[in-house]
Amino acid sequence: MTNANPAAISLVSSYRQFVASWRQKIIYLGFIGIFAVFSFVLHGEGFLDPDNLLNIVRQTAIISIMAVAMTFVLSVGEIDLSVGAVAGLVSVITALTMGAFGVIPGCLAGVASGVLVGTINGFFTTRIGIPSFLTTLAMMGIARGVAMWVSVTAPIPVLSQSYVYIFGGGNLGRVPILLLWTLLFGFVGHLALWRTGFGRHVLATGGNEAAARHSGVNTRAVKTTVLIVSSTTAAIAGMLYAGRLQSGRFQFGEGDELSVIAAAVLGGTSLFGGVGTVVGSILGTLMIGLINNGLILMGLEYSQQLIARGAIIILAVSLGQQKRN
Repeated sequence: MTNANPAAISLVSSYRQFVASWRQKIIYLGFIGIFAVFSFVLHGEGFLDPDNLLNIVRQTAIISIMAVAMTFVLSVGEIDLSVGAVAGLVSVITALTMGAFGVIPGCLAGVASGVLVGTINGFFTTRIGIPSFLTTLAMMGIARGVAMWVSVTAPIPVLSQSYVYIFGGGNLGRVPILLLWTLLFGFVGHLALWRTGFGRHVLATGGNEAAARHSGVNTRAVKTTVLIVSSTTAAIAGMLYAGRLQSGRFQFGEGDELSVIAAAVLGGTSLFGGVGTVVGSILGTLMIGLINNGLILMGLEYSQQLIARGAIIILAVSLGQQKRN
């Protein structure tokens, strides 16, 4: 048996490093490219107007926040399809509780609802052994049904102006409060993933669960924790929906799970686990927002916008695929 050619091995290694580097940088290059194209094509349509750019931030901020948590879920090798429905449910619960007991009890009820849903998702996924895809798909239906039931499908008004200001409806000068929420979650998420032992355990579990377990990582606890974090973050997203739109509605968050997953994968997080980037997930959300905004300014019909969004999701999945040994 002949020895492998060292030059060939070096060439293959260099090629793999190039591909990995390309995957990491494509989101940044794509974002710059799309922004440049729309800036040129739509320069007369107000695309570069500061108000329009801030509007993109407002429209994508809540998705960005959920995408931060979804980065952890995907990185650990799981998926959460219930985030949109949980956001809608919590917007209703928060609005109802605030109307009866005040702002602080309303916020506590919203967060507690997210923790409860995440705990249930984690229990059935890690203890019972039901795949997270099925667990969270079922939870999506349950959360939507409960939200419709308790609200009688009617919007629940949010009357507290202080709540509205803090949770999505306010501005600091011209800077939307939603942008500050996004920066906060992005900063904390980035540090947690890359600067803490928990983040290393998340990536290790998603990369090779058996090896992580043999190394002493409690993979069940890690998976349960990220599912709780995901649902709790979705709960906060629901509270932001309630603040920004001054009401709780079961329709809030409907379909957001697709946008959140697409943004995370487009940003460089692998669907197969073991690879994640919080900054990339936020940038992926902004890229989708730029495209949606540009298509609207171009005058495309809603059906054509849906086609474009579907194409983005396919692109995100293809770019997010990583070869597993």
